[in-house]
Amino acid sequence: MKHSILLVEDDKDLQEVLRDFLLDYGFYVVTASDGVTALKEIKKLPPDLVILDLNLPVMGGETVCVEAKKMYPDIPIIILTAKDSTADVVRGLEDLGADDYIAKPFETEELLARIKARLRKGGNNISRLEIADLILDTKTLQVKRGDKKIELTPQEFKLLEYLMSNKGKVMTRDAILNRVWLYSPDIETRVVDVYVGYLRKKIDEGFDKPLIHSVRGFGYVVKEED
Repeated sequence: MKHSILLVEDDKDLQEVLRDFLLDYGFYVVTASDGVTALKEIKKLPPDLVILDLNLPVMGGETVCVEAKKMYPDIPIIILTAKDSTADVVRGLEDLGADDYIAKPFETEELLARIKARLRKGGNNISRLEIADLILDTKTLQVKRGDKKIELTPQEFKLLEYLMSNKGKVMTRDAILNRVWLYSPDIETRVVDVYVGYLRKKIDEGFDKPLIHSVRGFGYVVKEED
């Protein structure tokens, strides 16, 4: 599954250059030009990593960083800014809670290396996901529930991986569609219901306790029954 990056940069020319650069390296990129929009994007669909300029209109990058970390402490945030004094770096890493700090101007290759390093350290690269007796291994692409091996299509596997990576969290249909189907304009939200139905037959059918639950009016959650 592609890693998603939220690029928050108000310089349109730089934003476009970085967006194209990241797309070329296989990332899924969402952009924002101000702090308020950035927080809305994070709330709507938490990215795997945030690249954040500090000098933003409407709401400063410092506030975005603090608020984003309150909502999702594990999201890696790389500050990208012209503020390059030692005091600025210390404040960004210690006071704001950012994970990395790169001063402008910079080399795109360095940024790429920092991104890859943060994603390796992040929880998004856990190869074995478990809930109750359901196990998904992203390295071997095997899924088991109890002693039963479960055969999934690639799209079913991506959907289950996304739900299990967010176990206990209610994921909206739009969030699932955006992450698993990558904002494809040809796909409607009802396809999520269809594929969840496929998963339920394979994952829950024949077992006493269902793990895939509907939350009416919102979406789906993978969890053990209360």
